[in-house]
Amino acid sequence: MKENKLKEYLTSNMNIDESEIAHFIDSCQTKNVVRGEFLLMENQNCNHTFFVEKGLLRQYSIDRNGKEHILSFAPENWFVTDRETTYFGKPSVSYIQALEDSQVVLIDEDLIQLLSGKLPTFSNFNNRLLHNHIRHLHDRIRLLLSASAEERYLEFINMYPDIFLRVPQAMVASYLGITPESLSRVRKKLAAKDTEM
Repeated sequence: MKENKLKEYLTSNMNIDESEIAHFIDSCQTKNVVRGEFLLMENQNCNHTFFVEKGLLRQYSIDRNGKEHILSFAPENWFVTDRETTYFGKPSVSYIQALEDSQVVLIDEDLIQLLSGKLPTFSNFNNRLLHNHIRHLHDRIRLLLSASAEERYLEFINMYPDIFLRVPQAMVASYLGITPESLSRVRKKLAAKDTEM
């Protein structure tokens, strides 16, 4: 059935009846994307937030030297967007790509604003999501500026418990801002600590 997970996610995270969001659910388009396919590319314009019903996405940017920097992963029940384009109407500064065959729901920004105006419960929920996203970004900045590679890795495992099993180690290293070799050393060190216990 269409958007089952989105409906389940919204009703379980808001004190709201399913009938109140039926129009919202019906207005959203579902898209199936294959591994490697892009939902958004740099310099494109987009008016959608993506909700992952099935699969795994990544959001990343490429610097002037051609190096990729992974900003986030989006597994099932996660939202991902580039606010530069979605909210501010500017060309995207990042890419959003499927790392697995995925099913995503495209949530139009205008619809979010409309629902926020009509349903205070939805407005509060959306506001909480936004603040949670900002909190995660602040944590990432703090970790990248002052935490050790080991601390960053442990925080990554806490946030994304199963992602390491689903993506190449080089992508995890990119997210952490370290080299794959440094990540290998961190994992070996932690494994050695576990065997000592």
